[in-house]
Amino acid sequence: MNIKVKKQERENSQSLMRRFKKKVQQSGILRLAKKKRYYSPEKSRTMKKRAALRREALKKEYEKLDKMGLLKKKKR
Repeated sequence: MNIKVKKQERENSQSLMRRFKKKVQQSGILRLAKKKRYYSPEKSRTMKKRAALRREALKKEYEKLDKMGLLKKKKR
């Protein structure tokens, strides 16, 4: 989608830029570009399950190490 704006007679650069910005905004190009920029595909069901299982395993491991006193506490 190309937007072309030609300078009219006796038109200064500020009004030309204003017209260009208005055309870009009305066309919806910026909205689509931002949508594509921050798009992150949904994870599949199995990937979500694997991540949840991994979090649970790590949580149990940290609790075990904490009980044994082998886990170093972060100073805040």
